Amino acid sequence: MSNPTDCQYTEDHEWVRIEGEIATVGITAHATETLSDLVFIDLPEVGDDVSAGEGFGEIESVKAVSDLNAPLSGTIAEVNDALEDNLGDIGADPYGKGWMVKIKFSAAPEGLMDAAAYEAHVAASS
Repeated sequence: MSNPTDCQYTEDHEWVRIEGEIATVGITAHATETLSDLVFIDLPEVGDDVSAGEGFGEIESVKAVSDLNAPLSGTIAEVNDALEDNLGDIGADPYGKGWMVKIKFSAAPEGLMDAAAYEAHVAASS
């Protein structure tokens, strides 16, 4: 699965789609393939503040528990509660139904990669 060009990416394999002052966040297809069978997700509450580079939740697979890191600072505006019962959406449609949170961000994102740079990052770390 190729990475959408309308998203930006972190080194920790989160994607960000910015629309106005809202950033939709999820994990990339590469991350879902690496984690494989997902068994649990812990997401923040609407209204929680998050800071760029800091954890906002966890995702657990049969292999490992991984932190979910905020790609930018702001306040959680929406949480994809459907994921609790439909973890398969993260792997099946990571850039659509598999989104995790929407953040009303307080500062412009910094240090994010475009799709080509992210693909090079993944290739270099493999």
